Amino acid sequence: MTYLTVYTDSDAPETLLETEDLDEIDAALKEIDVRLRHWPVLDEDAVPPDQEGVLDAYKDEVARIVAEEGYVFVDVSSLRRTDETDQEWAAKAAEARRKFLSEHTHDDDEVRFFVSGTGIFYLHVNGKVHAVFCEAGDLLSVPKGTTHWFDMGTDPAFTAIRFFHDDDGWVGNFTGDPISERIPDYDAIAARRAAR
Repeated sequence: MTYLTVYTDSDAPETLLETEDLDEIDAALKEIDVRLRHWPVLDEDAVPPDQEGVLDAYKDEVARIVAEEGYVFVDVSSLRRTDETDQEWAAKAAEARRKFLSEHTHDDDEVRFFVSGTGIFYLHVNGKVHAVFCEAGDLLSVPKGTTHWFDMGTDPAFTAIRFFHDDDGWVGNFTGDPISERIPDYDAIAARRAAR
């Protein structure tokens, strides 16, 4: 289930809200112009693991969002362990994770639908950090210019469809703010969520 934690952006962040209640989550995200929608999730075994297969499996939902929002480029981002050794996988996962852990903005909306797996979008707005733990079925729309970062954890396993208004795809404008180092990371929030 989707899980939201809201923190202060202070040197010693305090937890302001923790919830799995979708109405509370929607209300908190609406305050910062972020939309969270939910699509039905197909059985993972029925969705081919390659980009073409994922997009074909969700073609009706993708076509609807493209028509509604005017997206011109759609792709699939996926990271999961295959046949790497432990050492190879750890290095690959750490490198992929590092790219998104620094706070940044985009000149386009950041829109992701989680086909499978989980990840956390950290939205730094108005003196607070909204950590949105997304899972399969979640479609998150973050407006352009919103300062944020993404954490997939130390052992990532997710597939997400990404939507863009131009052909450049993912382009980050990094702020240089080290705030992501002060806020609990994916592994800490996932453990806390599991313990609830």
